[in-house]
Amino acid sequence: MANRPDDKSGAQRPQQAREPRGAQEWVVHIREQEMPGFGATVAAVHRVTGDEQASAGRLAQVILQDAALTTKVLKLANSAYYNPTRQPISTISRAIVVLGFNVVVEIAIGIMLVDALLTGGVRQRVVAEMAHSFHAAVQARALLQLRKERVGEEVFIAALLARVGEMAFWCFGGATAQRLDGLLGAGNLGPEEAQQAVLGFGLRQLSLGLAREWRLGSLLVEVLEARPRPTVEELAVAHAHRLAAAAEKGWDSPAMEAMFESLAVFTGEPVEALRPLLAASAAEAAQIASFYGASEAGRMIPLPAPAVLDTAAAEPLKEADPLLQLRILREISGRVAAGASVGEVLELVLEGIYRAVGFERVLFALLAPNRQQLVGKAALGRGAEALSQRFVFTLDQAADDLLNAFFRSPRLMRLGPGQHPAGLDAGRLELVAGAAHGCIAPIQVQGRLIGLFYADRPRARTPIDDDSLASMLLFSQQVSLAAARGLPGARQQ
Repeated sequence: MANRPDDKSGAQRPQQAREPRGAQEWVVHIREQEMPGFGATVAAVHRVTGDEQASAGRLAQVILQDAALTTKVLKLANSAYYNPTRQPISTISRAIVVLGFNVVVEIAIGIMLVDALLTGGVRQRVVAEMAHSFHAAVQARALLQLRKERVGEEVFIAALLARVGEMAFWCFGGATAQRLDGLLGAGNLGPEEAQQAVLGFGLRQLSLGLAREWRLGSLLVEVLEARPRPTVEELAVAHAHRLAAAAEKGWDSPAMEAMFESLAVFTGEPVEALRPLLAASAAEAAQIASFYGASEAGRMIPLPAPAVLDTAAAEPLKEADPLLQLRILREISGRVAAGASVGEVLELVLEGIYRAVGFERVLFALLAPNRQQLVGKAALGRGAEALSQRFVFTLDQAADDLLNAFFRSPRLMRLGPGQHPAGLDAGRLELVAGAAHGCIAPIQVQGRLIGLFYADRPRARTPIDDDSLASMLLFSQQVSLAAARGLPGARQQ
């Protein structure tokens, strides 16, 4: 007998989807059912990464297909974090030229992942994991910088994605994620024990599977494999995640104190010097998260009390290091001989003045093409980014203005009460810089004045000493000397 329409005894019932079992099934489930768009776009990016020169245009095409992705990539490309020299970037093609092919790839992948994961699930867990990951990513980069290691963008992205399995599971884990959330909320088991109880495996294993599946980078895979002999980069990522976890217990917690001791050994920096530096990195991480489109996660990154953020004010004044000056000057000479560009030499000189001469803030500013405006391009030191953004001056015919006089007759100038040349008004420079004692030195290329170096000691009570002035002049002259040797790009300045 034929079944009546309302007789469901023989009708085909849609089968309820079986929950994935085991880490590999979860990898397949997330890849095929939950994040196919992310996987497809990442695959498209990887297809164009074989030959950087040939594929730069194709990478731009992939990114430009998504207007929101394009906007976020350009926003990050113009941030001080990725573009400290503040070269204006208005196109994806220009971003690839200025930042480098691989950096743009990593930025795009990070943005796409954030967009894919902020869609639902156990949202509070997703956002908390994202906050932890952004905090760790910025700290990993900072730790390598403190060790004076070469810092590649792969360290940032490896730290950011090291918990990709946790983030994806909380977003797409459905009823299983709810069960794990409830078990964790009961407080009887730690995270790893609870994961084993509900899933039969740890979410770190899911992160490793997704990293391999989506080809998210060899460093990330090595970090997740926890190799017995990790590289410095792998250690930086691991330390950064432990730091982020300790901060979640409080910046004044015993866990954080132990973390500072461990990081002092890793970086070679004393604990008291690390506190304000890592606190500043935490604040920077909150800003970077918002640039990636994860403002809610940024607000969850734990920050120390304002007093800790301001600890730098109580630190000893920086002192000059003559041996370091010589080493950096030799490095500049070597880089010039190897064909470094004007921009590279400017940045090396900036670093030399900051690290070796004993100034607290250093900046270089360049004249605009019309030579009527002076614009801050890059700066180092506490509050350097804000100083660089404010450092914009229009040059005019006012004879008593110090900056106008400097560009009429360029020379080394000491700044401060009773220090700069008589009859000149340094008011607008002092208003922007907010420092009592500083100095400026000309940047000249083939006899043509193109800008200046500015350096100061905001906390100093005495004028800039003669030795510091002489060192400032010596470093600033390296640009002119390099140009005289035929520095690439010198004629374009």
